[in-house]
Amino acid sequence: MKRSSLSRLAAGVPLAATLLLTGCATGPGPLYYWGDYQPALYGHFTKETGPQEQIASLEAGLEKARAAGKPVPPGYNAHLGLLYAEGEQTDQMLKYFEAEKALYPESASYMDFLLAKFKRAQ
Repeated sequence: MKRSSLSRLAAGVPLAATLLLTGCATGPGPLYYWGDYQPALYGHFTKETGPQEQIASLEAGLEKARAAGKPVPPGYNAHLGLLYAEGEQTDQMLKYFEAEKALYPESASYMDFLLAKFKRAQ
């Protein structure tokens, strides 16, 4: 009787190990395409990279995100819009602020605030 129980237990160990390893498998990939967004933000706040370098990096990231079929994270388009605003490229600023609002409606009030501030400055 004990021998039969031990053999069943021995047979169950590989199954348990397989289930354990399967449970440790990697989960789904990231939801957003981050690209160089975080280094660009770091460079912006530390002033290590200029606005034009950041714009080039973020624009390239947008292309890669489109190619990968993934959305960019919240704030990506807004940051790009702010960079264009620094360079006084208002048409591009408006384009990216509107893109941020369209992708993340919860950002609409902040984008509208920035747009109103821009209109008052003119």
